[in-house]
Amino acid sequence: MLLHIHPDNPDERKIRIISECLKDGGVIIYPSDTVYTFGCDIYQPKAVDKISKIKGIDPKNANFSFICYDLSHLSDFVFSIDTTLYRVMKKATPGPFTFILRANSNVPKIFQSKKKTVGIRIPDNKICKSIVKELGNPIMSSSLHDDDNIVEYTTDPELINEKYNNFVDIVVDGGHGGRKPSTVLDCSNGEVTIVRQGLGNIHEFI
Repeated sequence: MLLHIHPDNPDERKIRIISECLKDGGVIIYPSDTVYTFGCDIYQPKAVDKISKIKGIDPKNANFSFICYDLSHLSDFVFSIDTTLYRVMKKATPGPFTFILRANSNVPKIFQSKKKTVGIRIPDNKICKSIVKELGNPIMSSSLHDDDNIVEYTTDPELINEKYNNFVDIVVDGGHGGRKPSTVLDCSNGEVTIVRQGLGNIHEFI
C-alpha cells in the first residue's frame, strides 16, 4: 500500500495506521532526512528477519540502526556516555548522523552481535519522528540502497512502491528522497571516528 503523507504536517490518522502496522509485525519503507529506508518495530524479530531476507543479508552481520524520537531513548539501549559526547549528540540531533555506541543488555537479542554496539539515529524528518512517537519505541532502519548504487527507484516513492509493494506492507510517500546516506560515526570507544562520510559535517558540532 502506498500511503501519501505531507512531510511538514503528517496526518495523525495515517501515522496511527503505520504504527498499528508496525505493532502487528509489519514492514514499511519510509523517508528519513537522508534516503528512503526499510523499517519495522525493533521488538518484532520476524519483521527484522523479513527485511534481512528482502535485502539478502544475515541479520547477525547487518548494520541496522535504531530510529529514535530524541536522546531520551539512549539510556534504554546504550551504556552511559560521557558529557562531551552527549553534548556533541545534542548539538547534532536531529540530523543526518548515525552514532555507533556500546549496547547494553536491553537491546533485543536479534540485534546483539559480537561487536556489542548499536547504531542510534534521530533524523530531522517529521514523518519519521511522528511514527516513532506514536509507536512508543524505536524503529529499525536499513537503507533502501547500496552505498555505491543510488539509482532512481530508491528516491521516487512511486517507483519504490512498484518495486517493493509485494514485499512490504506500507510504502510511505513523503516526497522524493535524498541520494546521500547518513554519516556513520563510531563513538563506542569514547571518541568520534567517521566510519562513512555521508550527509552532514560532524566537525561543525565538535
